[in-house]
Amino acid sequence: MKKNLFLLLLLLSVKLVRADEGMWLPYLLGQQVYADMVKKGLKLSKEQLYSINKSSMKDAIIIFGGGCTGEIVSKEGLIFTNHHCGYGAIASASTMEKNYLRDGFYARNKQEEIPSKGLSVQFLVRVEDVTAKVDSALKDASSAERAQKLQAVTGAIIEAATSGNGYEARVNAMFKGNQYLLFVYERYKDIRLVGTPPESVGKFGGDSDNWEWPRHTGDFSVFRVYTGKDGKPAEYAADNIPMKPKYFLPVSIKGVKENDYAMIFGYPGGTNRYETSYGVKLKLDVENPSTVSLRDIRLKYMFEEMKKDPAVKLQLAPSYAGIANYWKFYDGESKQLIKYHVYEDKQKQEAAFIQWAKGKPEFESVFPGYEKIYKAWAPYAKVRVYLNEGIFGSPLAAYASSLAAVENAILGKGDVKAAVAAADAARANFLKDENKPSDQKILAAMAQRYYQDIPKDQHPIGFYESLQSYGSLSEEKTYQTWAASVFANTMIFNDAKWKAFTANPDAVVLQEDPAYAYASAFMKNYVGKYLPLYQQFTAENNELGRQYLKGVMQQQPKASRYPDANFTMRLSYGQVKPYAPRDAVAYDYVTTISGVMEKYVPGDYEFDLPPGFAELVKKKDFGQYIDAKRKDLVVGFITTNDITGGNSGSPVINGNGELIGLAFDGNYEALSHKIQFDKTYNRTICVDVRYVLWCIDKLGGAKNIIDELKLVK
Repeated sequence: MKKNLFLLLLLLSVKLVRADEGMWLPYLLGQQVYADMVKKGLKLSKEQLYSINKSSMKDAIIIFGGGCTGEIVSKEGLIFTNHHCGYGAIASASTMEKNYLRDGFYARNKQEEIPSKGLSVQFLVRVEDVTAKVDSALKDASSAERAQKLQAVTGAIIEAATSGNGYEARVNAMFKGNQYLLFVYERYKDIRLVGTPPESVGKFGGDSDNWEWPRHTGDFSVFRVYTGKDGKPAEYAADNIPMKPKYFLPVSIKGVKENDYAMIFGYPGGTNRYETSYGVKLKLDVENPSTVSLRDIRLKYMFEEMKKDPAVKLQLAPSYAGIANYWKFYDGESKQLIKYHVYEDKQKQEAAFIQWAKGKPEFESVFPGYEKIYKAWAPYAKVRVYLNEGIFGSPLAAYASSLAAVENAILGKGDVKAAVAAADAARANFLKDENKPSDQKILAAMAQRYYQDIPKDQHPIGFYESLQSYGSLSEEKTYQTWAASVFANTMIFNDAKWKAFTANPDAVVLQEDPAYAYASAFMKNYVGKYLPLYQQFTAENNELGRQYLKGVMQQQPKASRYPDANFTMRLSYGQVKPYAPRDAVAYDYVTTISGVMEKYVPGDYEFDLPPGFAELVKKKDFGQYIDAKRKDLVVGFITTNDITGGNSGSPVINGNGELIGLAFDGNYEALSHKIQFDKTYNRTICVDVRYVLWCIDKLGGAKNIIDELKLVK
């Protein structure tokens, strides 16, 4: 216990490097970090930010859905988050007759709010350090045993924390397993759509502007949390009541100016800033270029169909947006990692560590260990990417692969009835979202790319030999003919065949289905030959990472250090600041609605605007949301805050604890941020809350939503 306490104090009492770098745990906010926040402009106490016994700001910050952040902004459970975070729920609520994705939507009263089936939010209840319990259980465990023992001990900790109270909990490793924290949550499942701007506002600029500054996107949506009449979480019911939150954020319409304090609360999804040069090289040589190339194929064929038909655009929009978002990210990440010589920087750091570790048995074998495991895994890394992003990039193949559960059950490894029922329900969801023309092209292209790019000795035995009946394996037409046959003959698209199979599940019938035969061939090839290698690599890499970081903390005891992001609540702080990304180019710290109009192209896929928008701008009908200094409506601003994926929808908060914007993106010049934070160019792109409110009030006519907020003028 004393060892863990010493480690914790060491981590929290270090000298600061820069205020804008760091994703800090509010639960463990060190005094020097807090003092620097106050120096930069924070006027709240630590207890006002995070408290177990009293309501505090952390009670207004939620996990929205499965990978975003949201914030409570009214005493009746109103939620602000990003448009792209609410995208799936908005698309699900839309029909061709009531296309809320295209036209926008605002409920004029609570009766008009739309239930969002399957959407939930989570509130953080408490955090507890459980490092001593975990370390005790893992004592003397090998790297192979560690994962199994870790699962057992964390399972017991979670069971004790959630027994009889309806809570959920997760134990998260910090500092690569040198610390473990228990996070307890309360989940609410009755979430309703209150408002969304038209997609032409919420996604203005589309993929062209994605990850770019200057930005003019109104990336917001509005939801509400409902509870049972007793105020506790409940499934949807028409007579549920709006939540009465412990805390909600007031909304400032005073605006921002250069050097203003900015704080972001949220749930950053993942960084790996203690990655080694070996990991950076694998990412640059294999993982990123493969992912970008394969996603490019999927996006190409999806976009071709989306342009043809508004119904297809609505159908594929959520999937396309998710694929496109990180297609551009991985491309930019590689370019920035190379531009800023991150691989070389890591090598220098490691050389110093290796020199320091000489004569220290606990640490001197770390980098020989890294060299060994990467040498063993690197030849097979591409096959894993090509399975996940390529073969299973086809929605049909991805669904077909899930039928392995049915096959296993038929062969005596599970409940056949339950497996078939689950497959039947999943098929209904798959068919609802399936676009056959694009998927058939994706299926053909991915099978061909795998054949061309993956070494022949890593191919599924017999699969490509069987394709030769359709033509030469070097010709695109062969794969297209084969894919057409798969689509024409699989029982997945044939209701009569599917019904017959589910009524009498037969392993031979399933194995002979062309879609399942394809997916199964690649899946079994990977699971049988390469998954064990990947699991071994991962276990050894995790253990080496724990040892390496433990050594680094001893090597550099005074360095500033924070745990990697892992979708646990963090806060970052910085300032509103412009930047100059390259010679003779300087970017202001805000964008305005005048810039929106400069980009506006009527009828364009990415730069169109909704009816009435241009007229309001022409009249300068900005109301109380106008920026007094600029005599214009500010749309977005940038800060030096440290964020990553998962922070989407996070509140941007001023020194008084008031909402001033929503974080929604990073800038292209600093897309290396998951691996290495750039102190010069890193910026967080935020939609100004005044633009959000103008869109709701003036463009949307939903003054009822504005009246619900606590505005600070």
